[in-house]
Amino acid sequence: MTFFDFRPKLVSCLKGYNMQKFSQDAMAGLITGIVALPLAIAFGIASGVSPEKGIITAIVAGFIISLLGGSKVQIGGPTGAFIVIIYSIVTNPAYGEEGLLIATLLAGVLLILMGVFKMGSVIKFIPYPIIIGFTAGIAVTIFTTQMGDVFGLKQEVFDSATGAPILDPETGEKLLAPLKTPGDFIGKWICYFEHFQYFNLWNFAVALLSVLTIIFSPKLFKSVPGLNKIPGSLYAIVFITLIVLLMKEYGGITGIDTIGDRFTIQGKLPKPIVPDITFDMIRNLIPVAFTIAILGAIESLLSAAVADGVIGDQHNSNTELIAQGVANMASPLFGGIPATGAIARTMTNFNNGGRTPVAGIIHAVVLLLILIVLMPLANYIPMACLAGVLVIVSYNMSGWRTFRAMLKNPKSDVSVLLVTFFLTIIFDLTVAIEFGIVLACLLLIRRIASVGHITLQENEIDANNDTEVTTHEEALQIPEGVQVYEIDGPFFFGIANKFEELSANMLEVPMVRIIRMRKVPFVDATGLHNLEVFIHKSHQQGIHVVLSGVRPEVLAVIRKSSLYGEVGEKNIFDHINGAMARAQEVVAHPHIHHRVHSNK
Repeated sequence: MTFFDFRPKLVSCLKGYNMQKFSQDAMAGLITGIVALPLAIAFGIASGVSPEKGIITAIVAGFIISLLGGSKVQIGGPTGAFIVIIYSIVTNPAYGEEGLLIATLLAGVLLILMGVFKMGSVIKFIPYPIIIGFTAGIAVTIFTTQMGDVFGLKQEVFDSATGAPILDPETGEKLLAPLKTPGDFIGKWICYFEHFQYFNLWNFAVALLSVLTIIFSPKLFKSVPGLNKIPGSLYAIVFITLIVLLMKEYGGITGIDTIGDRFTIQGKLPKPIVPDITFDMIRNLIPVAFTIAILGAIESLLSAAVADGVIGDQHNSNTELIAQGVANMASPLFGGIPATGAIARTMTNFNNGGRTPVAGIIHAVVLLLILIVLMPLANYIPMACLAGVLVIVSYNMSGWRTFRAMLKNPKSDVSVLLVTFFLTIIFDLTVAIEFGIVLACLLLIRRIASVGHITLQENEIDANNDTEVTTHEEALQIPEGVQVYEIDGPFFFGIANKFEELSANMLEVPMVRIIRMRKVPFVDATGLHNLEVFIHKSHQQGIHVVLSGVRPEVLAVIRKSSLYGEVGEKNIFDHINGAMARAQEVVAHPHIHHRVHSNK
């Protein structure tokens, strides 16, 4: 696929589209929009921005991903994977929300480039332990960020001039405000313990009741048509919000924070704003944008692959990446945050009859109507209730069973898993992904290097165990004065110096060295260089070198290097019999070696 033959799934799905399909998509879009509402609000608040920004993201990005995407049923919007990195940008005084806007725009550009240059399949090569590690790390971090609201923790408000606590004029007690925590994991827990004296039992009860509602409501309404399709998170928000309203109105209960206590919600889609982008901002935010792009690509393609398995279709990964890129360029212009394909909402769409991207478009329209008409009601939603929703999200996201099972894998995989997990928690996602990928690559190189080896074959080559040997005898005899080395595996920088180690232990100096390369699938620049140095030293010692079993693809690389001139065309063979015949010729006529290399 190139950029110019880019064709969204919507184009093919509209062929033969009829009212029956539309009615199915409309119902699926309506239900998916309702499911997406509480998650969009919760993800927006947890990311450090206002709740309507989460809904705006679901509207703008969700619409574009369905309109241009490469999957039939993919639903896009804000997800838990981005909470940690968005929060770190927004709370950084050097960046703030403007920095988030620019980072998301840059991530959108990177995603489009990934799609244009057909990198959709490359993303699949990111090691599985890294994906599990940072996903579990994100889950733990999300869980941690919600503990302040779960326990209803507060902090004292101090006078900026005197430094003394400010007293409530009505009660005379210390004025308390919602707890502001540091950005790092350890700092958050220290802050929680320091302020646990302000633990609020009512907030904790609201959070606990929300969790129980989310868990048990699907089971309770499992056999009730219509009600069994409503997610537990929506039941929790509606049910708990009504209870808290009644408690405040008739029970005189205070101290339960709601969204309206902390945010001013605007029930409209804002006008697009283009930020002032400077080179310094781009340079500083590129690493963060890269992390957002990688996360978006991984999660969207993983979601699309899961959808393929249930609908029996094949998504176009490069088209999907381009759509994700466009969505992430459009979303921040309207005040939104990064978006990607969401597995839970995608499966909700499919399970409720969605079969074309039209359902995703309708889901976005439903959210837009909710934003315009019903958004003021969101002011009454308790913060502890949203915290309960995110506690369940973090639990489902953690994949703790998979994490536990992976601890039984080889030590190299376990080390990558744990390093990525702990770096995600203690530092940030950018560091975790970068370090995890580097560590995985180093361990892979080590593993390949341990598999590849160089051996010295002495006296004879067993014809029964060597398919390359052609002889009527049981063994091919190695003449006196000839040494046969065999390289087994890729000849790259990981094992390139093993020739020196092997030859250094040899007491006898041969007349000819045969280097068998039949098991070498590729050779890199370091391997070529070290092999050339080894051959050059051999020539200086008066040792003739012959290459045997050189594969065509390896020979093509050798021909383009200076190694080809060093070894000589007459000394390269594709078969051991030819190489052995050349060695016997050199042993029988030693002047051949000296004449060949004196004329170089």
